[in-house]
Amino acid sequence: MPRRHLRMTGAADCSLGAALRALRTELDLPGAFPPEVLAEAARAPDLSAHEDATDLPFLTIDPPGSTDLDQAMHLERRRDGRGYRVHYAIADVAAFLRPGGALDAEAHRRVTTLYFPDDRIPLHPPVLSEGAASLLPGETRPAALWRIDLDGDGRAVRADVTRALVRSRAKLDYAGVQRQLDTGAAEEPLALLRDIGRLREEQEVARGGISLNVPEQEIVQQGGSYGLVYRATLPAEGWNAQISLLTGMAAARLMADTGTGILRTLPIAPDGAVARLRRSAHALHVDWPHHVPYAEVVRSLDPTRSDHAAFLQECTTLLRGAGYTAFDDGELPDPAVHAAVADLYTHCTAPLRRLVDRYASELCLAATAGKEPPAWVREALPALPKEMAEGTRRAGTVERACVDLVEAALLEGRVGELFDAYVVDVQERDPATGTVHLRDPAIVGRIEGGTAPLPLGERLRVRLTRAGPASKTVLFAPA
Repeated sequence: MPRRHLRMTGAADCSLGAALRALRTELDLPGAFPPEVLAEAARAPDLSAHEDATDLPFLTIDPPGSTDLDQAMHLERRRDGRGYRVHYAIADVAAFLRPGGALDAEAHRRVTTLYFPDDRIPLHPPVLSEGAASLLPGETRPAALWRIDLDGDGRAVRADVTRALVRSRAKLDYAGVQRQLDTGAAEEPLALLRDIGRLREEQEVARGGISLNVPEQEIVQQGGSYGLVYRATLPAEGWNAQISLLTGMAAARLMADTGTGILRTLPIAPDGAVARLRRSAHALHVDWPHHVPYAEVVRSLDPTRSDHAAFLQECTTLLRGAGYTAFDDGELPDPAVHAAVADLYTHCTAPLRRLVDRYASELCLAATAGKEPPAWVREALPALPKEMAEGTRRAGTVERACVDLVEAALLEGRVGELFDAYVVDVQERDPATGTVHLRDPAIVGRIEGGTAPLPLGERLRVRLTRAGPASKTVLFAPA
C-alpha cells in the first residue's frame, strides 16, 4: 500500500516537477497509445440496447479539475415512504470496446490508471476516458445504471443494474458539496447524501467494517520552494465513498447468487501486523487501550491532527494482502469477505481507471437480466486476478517512488541537520535499523547506522544523512 496519496498544487514548473517527469521515463511505464487503439476509441458505439434514463437529474462529485468521471448519482426517497432509492450510474466502458480488439488488448496491458502528483497515465485513451465515456455534465452517456433500495435504517433491500443512457446535470466538487450541506443550502437530492451516507456509516459500524479516511498530502508552493501539507478528507467524501461501497457490496451479492464473479478480498490481519500497529500508536501517542478494537480507535481519530494523520497512514499496512478472487463453479472462494468492508465486496464503480470493474459490471448486468455472462467475460475471469495483481503492484511501485522522491526533494540541502522523530518500527533481525516518523515535516524514513537497539515507540533525535532528488530517498541516523 502507498504510504501517502500525493497531489501537486501549483508546483508543476519547479525542479520537483522535472524530477517527476524523469521518474516516469525511468520506471519504463506505458507511453502513447498506438494508432490502432486511438482509432478504435474514436468509433461511435451501438447504444440501441440502452434504456432512456435521461430524465433523472444525475450529478457527479469529484476532485476539482477531474474529467474522467466514472460515477454519477441521483438520490431520492422511496415512494412508499420506507427508505431511499440510490440511482448510481457507472460509465459503460464495454459499450465502446470490441472484445479482443486493439483497445481491449491495450487495457489488459495497462490494467490501471497510474497516478503521479502532477499527472496520470490513463488506462484508456483520453478521447474515451475524458470524453465519450466520461459522465460529463450536459452530455448523454451510456452507463450501467444501478438502482438500490434502502430501508429507513440504510440497509439494502433490493438491487439491480441495467444498461441506460444518462445525463448528468451538474459537476460538483467535495468542498462545494460540503459547504452546501453545512450551510443548509443543499436541496434534495444532494441533501440526501448526508442522510444516506450517515446511515451507511452506521451500518458499517454494525457489521464491523472500517473506512480509512487517510489524509491526502498536497505538494504546495511556499515562496520560491515547496512543502508538504496534510489535507484531511471532508465528511462529504466519506458519504460519497459509502455510495460506492454500497454498490460494490450489491454487485458482490449478485455475483454470489449466480455463482460466477470476481471479488475483492482481504484476509483478517495477522496478530503480528496488529501488534506492530499498536507499537506505532504508542510511538505517535495515539491512545489505544487493549480492550478497544482497532476499528473503534480509527473512528476516534482526528485526521486534522498531525499525529493522528500519521497514524492513519500507518493503518494502511493492515490492508496488505488485498487481492482479487474469481469463481465460476457456484461456490464462493475462501476467504470471500473483504475484512475491512466486513462483507462480500467487489470493484465495479471505476471502469475508466481499473480493468476489473468493466468485467464486474458485465457479470452483474447478466445476473440482473437472468442470462449467462458473455463468453468473453467468462473466458477472461481465470486470468484477471493475476493481471490485477501485477497492475496493482506497478501502481504501488509508482506511488512509493513518488513519495520517496518528494520526501527526498523536500529535504534537499538539509543533510546533517537534526530532527525530532518517533521510532515507529524496528527490524527484528537488526534492532539498530528501523523506521522513524518526523514531527515536522511529516516524513517517514529509514534509520540505520547506530550501535544500540532503537527505542521503539520513543522520541529520538535523528540526523539526516541522505536526501535529494538524485538519491530518491531519505536516510537518517541516530544523533
